[in-house]
Amino acid sequence: QDWEQRQEEDTLLIERILLLVRNVLHVPPDPTEEQGVDGDASVHDRVLWALHISGMDDLLKFLASAQAEQQWALHVLEIISLMFRDQSPEELAALGQGQAAAEHGEDTRELETLRQRELAERRARALQRPSRHSRFGGSYVLQGLKAIGDRDVVFHKGLHNV
Repeated sequence: QDWEQRQEEDTLLIERILLLVRNVLHVPPDPTEEQGVDGDASVHDRVLWALHISGMDDLLKFLASAQAEQQWALHVLEIISLMFRDQSPEELAALGQGQAAAEHGEDTRELETLRQRELAERRARALQRPSRHSRFGGSYVLQGLKAIGDRDVVFHKGLHNV
């Protein structure tokens, strides 16, 4: 609903849901309870995955970017900061660059193979052409086009230049 059509109960419900999400994300990790395998997702990561599956992250993005929903901006900002609580900026930046570098390397290899294939095709086409080129440009008579007098025009160059 647009903010003009919302009742007071709707506004309170939205605020309570945002506070609930904030409070759930605010729970500190307990290392004694979370003794899993090294690559295993923590409880915080599983909560974030559940928020993503439910579509709550899209709603938070909408609330953060919508001009009419500025009243929730601080709640959304706090939730987003809690989402990234266990991450350092260096790790997040390196993660994005690592994927970009891997994709860039893959794209480079793909382009190189395409380039090699194109060069091979170009060489094959060059070998199929005759090696001698006829330098004879020729003289041609253009019928139907009269020169000075009643004679047809005689043209002394290749037809590609006509």
